[in-house]
Amino acid sequence: MDMEGVDMQQLHKLQEQAEAEGKECVAGAIVLNGEGKIFVQKRSLQRRVFPGCWDLVGGHVEPGEQLYNALSREIEEEAGWKLRRAIALVATFDWEAADGRQRREFDFLVEVEGDLEHPRLEWSKNSEYRWISPTDLNLLKDNRTEYDLVVYEIVKKALATHA
Repeated sequence: MDMEGVDMQQLHKLQEQAEAEGKECVAGAIVLNGEGKIFVQKRSLQRRVFPGCWDLVGGHVEPGEQLYNALSREIEEEAGWKLRRAIALVATFDWEAADGRQRREFDFLVEVEGDLEHPRLEWSKNSEYRWISPTDLNLLKDNRTEYDLVVYEIVKKALATHA
């Protein structure tokens, strides 16, 4: 796995710091295709956290797992793709869901290998997917409050930086 653009030692330190602060780590993938569009999937209405909201590929880092390994695993589990390379760490932020657990999320702009037109979604967890460009950004505000526009802001930043 090529982590070009991402300093692995720094990444390890960031993960250690988050864990020392009692935060559960979350890895997010901003998947970029050859047309400069970003992959998003819509969480099903049955999801406990952020139901009906557009989201990135990603999930929790398992105990003892390194952040970059979790990123690769989540891409495979949620879309059936293989991580080719992590281009950049785009965003890091803390959040708390309804369960009260503190999390620190790390979102990476990535390139993947596989059939990009036919992702292998977890249909029990997601209801649809799209590849979005800057003109589609407002879609990411669906079912979100004005105080919960993190995915919108991350994708906007990634599209602007790597257009």
